[in-house]
Amino acid sequence: MSNALKGLLWLIIAVVVLAGGYALYTLLRPTGAEPAAPIAGAPAGMTDKLARGEYLARAADCMACHTAPGGAPYAGGFAFKLPFGTIYGTNITADKETGIGNWSDDQFVRAVREGIGPQGNLYPAMPYTSYTGLSRDDVLAIKDYLFSLPPVKQANPQNELSFPFNQRWGMKFWNLAFFQEQRFAPDLNKDEQWNRGAYLATALGHCGECHTPRNLGFGLNQSKHLSGEVVQGWFAANITPDKQTGIGGWSDQQLSQYLATGHAPGRSSAAGPMAEAVENSLQFLTPEDNLALVKYLRDIEPIAGDSAAAVNLQPKGAGASTPILPGGQDSSLGRRMFANDCSGCHQWNGPGRQSEYASLVGSTAVNDPQGRSVVQAILKGTSISVGERHEMMPSFGSAYSDEEVAAVANFVVGHFGDKQGSVTAKQVAEQRKQ
Repeated sequence: MSNALKGLLWLIIAVVVLAGGYALYTLLRPTGAEPAAPIAGAPAGMTDKLARGEYLARAADCMACHTAPGGAPYAGGFAFKLPFGTIYGTNITADKETGIGNWSDDQFVRAVREGIGPQGNLYPAMPYTSYTGLSRDDVLAIKDYLFSLPPVKQANPQNELSFPFNQRWGMKFWNLAFFQEQRFAPDLNKDEQWNRGAYLATALGHCGECHTPRNLGFGLNQSKHLSGEVVQGWFAANITPDKQTGIGGWSDQQLSQYLATGHAPGRSSAAGPMAEAVENSLQFLTPEDNLALVKYLRDIEPIAGDSAAAVNLQPKGAGASTPILPGGQDSSLGRRMFANDCSGCHQWNGPGRQSEYASLVGSTAVNDPQGRSVVQAILKGTSISVGERHEMMPSFGSAYSDEEVAAVANFVVGHFGDKQGSVTAKQVAEQRKQ
């Protein structure tokens, strides 16, 4: 028998074994049964069906992934740039041709909680790995709300994925390895407020999809739940109560204010995907739900992140009346650039001139020696709208070379974080693609 024929035979055997294993697993794996008394995602006093659905859709942040910049709400087109290609958020309006207007209740529930749509498996850019915890009533309330909105006829862009990631059937095996269908079950040892916060964080708000590290298979590493991860170039911070690298040093008031407004005085301002989460979702939580979320995050296991990124609340450079010259790649160039283009808004001591959103001292971004979020803010800019207030930082990506971005990022990290910045032009070039 030739080597080629032997190889083909082994390939056939492997496929048969995998298919048989998957079939057996499908038959034997536990399904997500509805709990006897599921947590309700919307406040108890919210009885209007569509108002409840709108609240849940916002809490689930459906807008962020299913709305392209400048596009119609929920009409799809938002691009997720991943290491293996680009996935586009789909049209979830009630249009019958290009949206989900023909989907039944059961089809919608299965797509949201199991990642299986009428046309086959969904990619886990759709956070069904978290939404699996949602109650059926909450999922259908979201569907009712979406179907109450004007349908938008807009075809979904084709995903741009390399082989084998463009083979949706492969998601069956990914689910086998990394997905457990399971409804949220209240912890009977915790009070009602804690359990509500847990439901908001782990299921409806799917915080872990951004803040939990992923393994080599792109599955969530639950042993490091909420301890920080890089998302489209931005660093989603450690939100466990670790005192050095997480939110353990934040007061309840600071954390509550940050979730509601995107800014906590002396701590941080939301940017990038987190600013979008505040703008589209978190600012609309009721005060009670906001505090429930705070209580849950306060009580989970603290997990230490990179000690080099521990936040320094009193950096020496920011206390100086004139700029100092810290270490890092080409800090002299970075200092000149900061003086010319950045100091007018951020100021040398970092409180922000026009707005506290421009403050830098205490920010997790400037305390990251790799400067990932600092680089993204320089390249892409960032903005946030909360209530009637709109804050923004313009993009400097087209104005600066990779070397210049690295220089000013290292200066910012050194001046406002007392860290040795390690940003390189190569890193900046890679982040431009994200």
